[in-house]
Amino acid sequence: MSDSEQASEAAAAAKRRGPAPMPGPGRFMGGAPVEKSMHFKASGKRVLALLRPERALIAAVLALAAVSVTLSVIGPKILGHATDLILAGVFGRQIPAGTSQAQVVAGLREKGETKQADLLSAMNIHPGHGIDFHAVGTVLLWVLAIYVFAGICGIVQARLANRALQRAVNRLRRDVEEKIGRLPLSYFDQQPRGEVLSRVTNDIDNIGQTLQQTLSQIVTSLLTIVGVLTMMFYISWLLALIALISVPASVFVAARVGKRAQPQFVAQWKTTGRLNAHIEEMYSGHALVKVFGRQEESAEIFKEQNEKLYASSFKAQFISGLIQPCMMFIGNINYVLVAVVGGLRVASGALSIGDVQAFIQYSRQFSQPLTQVASMSNLVQSGVASAERVFELLDAEEQAPDPVEPLRPTELRGEVAFENVAFRYQADKPLIEDLSLTAEPGHTVAIVGPTGAGKTTLVNLLMRFYEVTGGRITLDGVDVARMDREELRANIGMVLQDTWLFGGTIAENIAYGRAGATREEVVEAAKAAHVDRFVRTLPDGYDTVIDDEGTGVSAGEKQLITIARAFLAEPSILVLDEATSSVDTRTEVLIQRAMATLRSGRTAFVIAHRLSTIRDADTILVMENGAIVEQGSHSELLAAGGAYARLYAAQFSQAVAEVD
Repeated sequence: MSDSEQASEAAAAAKRRGPAPMPGPGRFMGGAPVEKSMHFKASGKRVLALLRPERALIAAVLALAAVSVTLSVIGPKILGHATDLILAGVFGRQIPAGTSQAQVVAGLREKGETKQADLLSAMNIHPGHGIDFHAVGTVLLWVLAIYVFAGICGIVQARLANRALQRAVNRLRRDVEEKIGRLPLSYFDQQPRGEVLSRVTNDIDNIGQTLQQTLSQIVTSLLTIVGVLTMMFYISWLLALIALISVPASVFVAARVGKRAQPQFVAQWKTTGRLNAHIEEMYSGHALVKVFGRQEESAEIFKEQNEKLYASSFKAQFISGLIQPCMMFIGNINYVLVAVVGGLRVASGALSIGDVQAFIQYSRQFSQPLTQVASMSNLVQSGVASAERVFELLDAEEQAPDPVEPLRPTELRGEVAFENVAFRYQADKPLIEDLSLTAEPGHTVAIVGPTGAGKTTLVNLLMRFYEVTGGRITLDGVDVARMDREELRANIGMVLQDTWLFGGTIAENIAYGRAGATREEVVEAAKAAHVDRFVRTLPDGYDTVIDDEGTGVSAGEKQLITIARAFLAEPSILVLDEATSSVDTRTEVLIQRAMATLRSGRTAFVIAHRLSTIRDADTILVMENGAIVEQGSHSELLAAGGAYARLYAAQFSQAVAEVD
């Protein structure tokens, strides 16, 4: 159909469906994304459920993480033993050989030097012996071996985790792709194309990055907290309790800040989708934007959405960014308390210096994963916000499934019958009521009428892009609702005014009409559609590469390529929706001749505004308000002097330009 008819029918459909929420003032294309979102906890659980098929890899990741963390936690304790050996050697060298450690401690107590006595009593001193470098070296080698093995486990763990996560995201992309194939056309009528693209690309990428950057780190951090806490209680329960003071404070800060940041992340990704939708629409229609002088309006809408995205992103990042400095402040206070109390415990002889050294390391190791987990909350919230948008798409209502045992015509002849068909977008607003018509095999049925009369809707019902709300449509006596959609559509070829090409060669674009087509068949179809004549003038001929915008070929040439695609498909039924409106008069004559050959022996539905293109149709249907008001051949309808005759007179007798 023409651009104006498409726009008018889309507007009429939108009016029937009711107003859609608009993302901002002045919006003149598309609608807003769905505002409803799920709870954070439910969405988070659903994200984790994506990893369920990777249970074996996840188990291996957890096992390796446990080994790596255990070894890393043991390291400081053993390193503290090396410190004790060095200090024992330093003090042992100062004590005469033959004197026992007990005698030295008793002598210090007699002199009233109780603190020094307590300090020496906690060490394992050998009087007269200096530092045992062999023992110290052995301990250091053990520590090195432990850390190297822990690092290897960490590397393997990261590799397995990456594989599990990428597989999960791959399945999510596949599920979304399959879901899109099951969604009805009405879903895409209500969603801006850029919004859907944003969910399929940006949001899924964000989910993958969130899982990649947080899941493995969170597991390691939690195991580290457990392991470090165990060692801290093993060394000193008093210092461990002091260290635990930071936990409720950290949880409180993370919860309070995270609760404030989550709505901002949701707003951030919703605004991203709206901005992408606007950019995509303005880019694809940039010529019209310039023609109608709407650059400033488009720029204002962009500025508005960009400012909203800036505001929500800034708030989300700023609020969530407060977590890390707050956690570091709490950790530093905890570090000071541990150092002070630990020093007092060493002075009293309750702990060795090596144990305090190890404990201080543990206190750092304890606060670091807490800070990491808390600081990752912004990533987690951003990922869950994106997940909600993807899950909204996955949960969208699907089209009715195909029958388990689909029917098919015994012999495909191309007879199409509409039997008392009714259709409405909303239950209380009928569009088509009690429409009946029969297209005989090999006949051409032309459909004309004012914009919004339901001409394209009629074809959409035949293709099962929408389902009838009453009556039925049959193909060779079989109800199309009981046929497999793919099989039904495989027998129908469509040529639209709105041409669709993809990035590739001209030959590949034509060959899209039938899988496995040979180069000879492609060239034959191109000749029939008069594509060959201009392709031969291109430097690379049929191997000329064009992009999805058809850059390098004119609008008429793009139309010819799509017509050649229909020639190659050799369908039983043809749907031609203003198929020649983008070509010049001479080319139109050639296409009409080619179409006559193409329609030979096939049932054809032709939607047309230019009545000169349908004079030879076997049956012409004149539609108004969803009903057929006139039906007959060109000459019969002219003789009747009704609606068709008035349309014909407006185009030819009065030479008035067509107004959609």
